Amino acid sequence: MNKYLIFRTDRIGDFLVSAILLKCIRINDPSSKIILVASSKNYSYIKKFPYVDDVVKLENGLFSKINVFFKLKTHVYKSVIVHDNKKRSKLISFFLKTNNRIIIKKPNNSSHIDIIKMILNKMNFLFYENSLNILSHNKSKMIKKENFIQLHFDEKWVHKEYIRKFLNIEPTEEQLLKFIKKLLVKSNKRLIITTGFKLPDVLKRILPQIKHLDVKIFENLDFDELEKITSNASILVSCHGAISHVAAANRIKQIDIIDKSYNYSRWTNHFRNYNFLYRDKINFLIDSIIKKL
Repeated sequence: MNKYLIFRTDRIGDFLVSAILLKCIRINDPSSKIILVASSKNYSYIKKFPYVDDVVKLENGLFSKINVFFKLKTHVYKSVIVHDNKKRSKLISFFLKTNNRIIIKKPNNSSHIDIIKMILNKMNFLFYENSLNILSHNKSKMIKKENFIQLHFDEKWVHKEYIRKFLNIEPTEEQLLKFIKKLLVKSNKRLIITTGFKLPDVLKRILPQIKHLDVKIFENLDFDELEKITSNASILVSCHGAISHVAAANRIKQIDIIDKSYNYSRWTNHFRNYNFLYRDKINFLIDSIIKKL
């Protein structure tokens, strides 16, 4: 049995890109054993993921690094892949037994899917298009498949809670209420609103005004629960994040809100059924989203 070790000690969205690589490895080498080195941010999620046979958590402290090193050094690996570009991952990898050590540097103009294809080439493996379907195993038991549109209204819509240099798209109560009503009318679908770990104040304040509408709100979801809702949506409207990768993996139509200051195409070149809009003044942005539905 060939063992493959991949370092992905960052976030869930980053891991979902690597999941394409994992699926390709498993297709090319069905009897493979795949071991992931994860961070505290993605460890719990990766532990439940197929194509992963073992997960080791790497944290910042010296004790954690030493402990992980001794866990990993007992194996001989067919390939060791540092996919997170972290110094600590590179350092540990140099002391492990393998004939094929692949260190991924920070990409220049290459997209992440091109980098995955380059890794596979170095392993003499083929890229398979169906490896993009990384979440086909995980359909929702939380919410049945039905005709609904999902608005993921998290902190990225709230200016003071997100990257300040990004254009402010935070709506007023009146603008958000207008947006919700337009989504319902134009889509002719039920609306599910998901949030981060807390309900944004502007949404909280309009709850009495939307309680009679065909709207359901889920708050304080972990990523597993959020993924299951998105996997069954007809359309996703959100600011770019890990949830965008969920929609792409399931071929769900998405309207992705991005900022002009960052090259998102590195992350989205492999997305299917993908639409994006640049952050804009909120009234213009709302009208553009409605037109894209």
